[in-house]
Amino acid sequence: MTEHKLLVVGGRIQTLRKAAALGIRFVLIQHRDQFVPEAARLAEAVIIADYTDWETTRPLVEAAHRAYGFTRVVSITEPGLVPAARISDHLGLGGTTEEVAELLRDKHAMRRRLAASDSPEVRALSVAAAEVDGPEDLAAFGAEHGYPFVLKPADATASLGVVRIDGPAEAAGAWAGVEALRARTDLQWGSFFTIGRFIAEQYIPGPEYSVETFSFAGRHIVLAVTEKLTGDGFVELGHALPARLAPADEQRIEEAVVRFLDAIGLADGAAHTELRLAPAGPQVIESHNRMGGDRIFDLLDTAYGIDLEEWIVAWQFRLVPALTARPAARCAAATRFLSAQPGTVTAVHGADRARALDTAVDVEVAVRPGDTVGALRGNWDRVGQVLASGPDTAAAVAAAERLTAEVVVETSAAVAAAGAVREGAAA
Repeated sequence: MTEHKLLVVGGRIQTLRKAAALGIRFVLIQHRDQFVPEAARLAEAVIIADYTDWETTRPLVEAAHRAYGFTRVVSITEPGLVPAARISDHLGLGGTTEEVAELLRDKHAMRRRLAASDSPEVRALSVAAAEVDGPEDLAAFGAEHGYPFVLKPADATASLGVVRIDGPAEAAGAWAGVEALRARTDLQWGSFFTIGRFIAEQYIPGPEYSVETFSFAGRHIVLAVTEKLTGDGFVELGHALPARLAPADEQRIEEAVVRFLDAIGLADGAAHTELRLAPAGPQVIESHNRMGGDRIFDLLDTAYGIDLEEWIVAWQFRLVPALTARPAARCAAATRFLSAQPGTVTAVHGADRARALDTAVDVEVAVRPGDTVGALRGNWDRVGQVLASGPDTAAAVAAAERLTAEVVVETSAAVAAAGAVREGAAA
């Protein structure tokens, strides 16, 4: 029997468990802040290092390659995607190249690639964008391309630092927000992401979707289209799949994503592509060569029976058969996120009651009494989420919203506000 040997760059302990269950032998390179002891029991070896630092990583993976002979490299975590591709290129192991991974990480580079295409259909997938370095650049972009437009980091994630600018008067305030974000030292995954370059890009109107795909040696299969619920800004408040779409619109989205992945050059593995169905047709917001976050992969597993995390690892050695057509959903699934007023958490109510409901897939509360809740400025500021299933998407969404109503995260701010209301009523 041929041994399957893999290098895993960062990621979740669940990935390692699934690789081990498939009989794959692997070496893990993991950041010290993300290491869990179980990984050492599952892996052939564990390298503790900042895998985003190539000068540190290169000699370590070269030595590990000589010692353990891994033949493929994989990562499912956002900060590990470019390093994994760089390692694979450096060792000549094939797979997604660093160029492709970098195009999907760098949103400005992605837009430049689409804009330079010979195909008008590919160019139509994108919008005008420019790197900006101050309020004057924002005013110039608005003067050239009109309002509204979007200001966002060139290579961050989780909707962090994304703002809409509706007119010239907002440029100075928006750039002050950029400077404040760059100065923050409390960002989740701060060890991996530096908030540096920013881009301005034309605003794309229309409902937003993500498209979960898997590519089999250059053939892209759409697994599901996911509908999104966003708040006043760009923070994502919920997802549901299969998306409720007219068949013609779903076909347009599917064709657009296949065209996009071909233009970028992705040939193998999972991708999570976010777009809006604009009046002119589908237009891409961004894409990633990984499974979608926010536990969309769990929604996919619930509705379609597809363990995308396992597929990502297994496809490295062709341990799963290649799909030739879109899978059929067996039910629907939805998630909604929990929020709370800024302040100190004083109590969490209803989580066990919500978990006991027959439509519940999972209820996750990310805070406990004593934790501090900040303003909702990005996806990392949410305080938990619920996942639910249903016979169709409307039922799954309703079930998720019922679960959300069951779970209450109280904070000191909320308690104070309630007290003020009672005092006002008594007066």
